[in-house]
Amino acid sequence: MSAAWARVAGGTVVAAVFTVLPAGGCSEPPRPALPASEPARSELIKAAQQVLVDRCMTARGTAGQPVSQEDALFGTDLAELEVTLATGYTVRTHTDGCLAQAHRHLYGDQARWFRAEVTVNNLRPEARARLKDDPRYRAALARRAACPDKDTRCARESGLDDVRARLEPARLAEVRAAHREEIATYDQLRDRALHRAARLLAGRATPSSKGPAPS
Repeated sequence: MSAAWARVAGGTVVAAVFTVLPAGGCSEPPRPALPASEPARSELIKAAQQVLVDRCMTARGTAGQPVSQEDALFGTDLAELEVTLATGYTVRTHTDGCLAQAHRHLYGDQARWFRAEVTVNNLRPEARARLKDDPRYRAALARRAACPDKDTRCARESGLDDVRARLEPARLAEVRAAHREEIATYDQLRDRALHRAARLLAGRATPSSKGPAPS
């Protein structure tokens, strides 16, 4: 027997709801174990996405619609979702293809995942774009641009790589702070996808769990 508690006026705490379990008890099935490493987690999500895409492609193929494999995978409508990055590039995607359907199944909200993923995947390019505001970087870039194409000594002596290595961490920290909401959304939705992928593939062999490929 368990109870949900509520605080009412005057600070008194009372039992609001009681739940009685049937004889023998009732519990949720155990959650599948998740991989420990990030590469293995990525492989798990990728494998689940492929299963979902294959199911969708099979279903659309048997529906008798004359669509190409590419159209079924990516969609044929106008790309409804788009993100314009701080670097000036715009990334678009469809919502009617099998890939979009798989993303909705795994992440729950395709639009939120698309915005978060595109942003997180472009944090470093945005940080490098900010380096152009630093005179030390611009000076090193000019020295590097003056080198002939295959003059590795000149390129090394320009100091561009050293300047970038010194300045980029601070710029990356600035960019991550500016996009902390998108990063939090990315982590939240990826965790959701990881658990859904584990349930979908429970009992199946995934790329990370298979032995070495035969030579």
